[in-house]
Amino acid sequence: MTARTQRTRLLAVGAVAASLTLGLTACGSSGSSSGSSTGANASATVPAVSADPSLAALVPADVKSAGKIVAATDASYAPNEFKDDKGNIVGMDVDLATAIATKLGLTVDVQNATFDSIIPGITGKKYTLSMSSFTDTKEREATVDMVTYFNAGTGAAVKKGNPDKIDPKDLCGKKVAVQTGTTQADSIKDTINPACVKAGKPPVPNDGDKFDLQTDVTQALVSGRDQVMLADSPVVDYAIKQTNGQLEKVGDVTDTAPYGVVLAKNSDLTKAVQGAVQSLMADGTYKSILEKWGVQAGAIDKPVVNGATS
Repeated sequence: MTARTQRTRLLAVGAVAASLTLGLTACGSSGSSSGSSTGANASATVPAVSADPSLAALVPADVKSAGKIVAATDASYAPNEFKDDKGNIVGMDVDLATAIATKLGLTVDVQNATFDSIIPGITGKKYTLSMSSFTDTKEREATVDMVTYFNAGTGAAVKKGNPDKIDPKDLCGKKVAVQTGTTQADSIKDTINPACVKAGKPPVPNDGDKFDLQTDVTQALVSGRDQVMLADSPVVDYAIKQTNGQLEKVGDVTDTAPYGVVLAKNSDLTKAVQGAVQSLMADGTYKSILEKWGVQAGAIDKPVVNGATS
């Protein structure tokens, strides 16, 4: 469940936050499709991927002539997409995008972008597709195609020991850190705060403390600026591991829904990408990539085009 907008950097979070930033951005492989990350399964082996001529035949002429897929991602969302200590963009989505491109007889050019700029970049033909932890929703399907490939829900994290006694079922009046434009941010504005007001309780201030980068969201919680953070479940799990016991999960994962590969609406490439994902599932590559990044709990069996239920 994901999306983002205006960058709001956390200006002063002290030495703890500085070390956290290093932990979040320096754990990964030296390339986009090899290596491992702290908290991931370093022993997982990802099999070599070969082009599938029948799938390559589905690739539209303009993409085929370019020879590559330009894939946009917001590299601040470990372990799904982030930068390693050498500045390379790595993660589950990067490995999957690379494998999809290879199946289609193409290469991939992964480009970092702010989350809220990605869908306009797809519709404006700046990018071929995006894999950046986008939840497949009916609202998004109105402007783009989405090919499902993973399931995630919303998780909540607090400081170790939950000193503020946070109950994620009642966040009224609490300082909640979220990434701008995410479904978590939308849920505060559209669901949580209206319910708080109706119950006569104070709403979450400012519809949440919003940051453009997930690393800043985590820093805001670690520094004590905020009391709880909401993010996609694999991202929460990864952040807890990276903070070496400073954070803990609270409550259950909620609102589970699929991620989707984002493509232009009615793109001739959509069916090819769906076929590539299905092929990667069938030959074991998909499972191996998820295991590499420690997110196999979100695996699905079948990719669907525009399969949002809400």
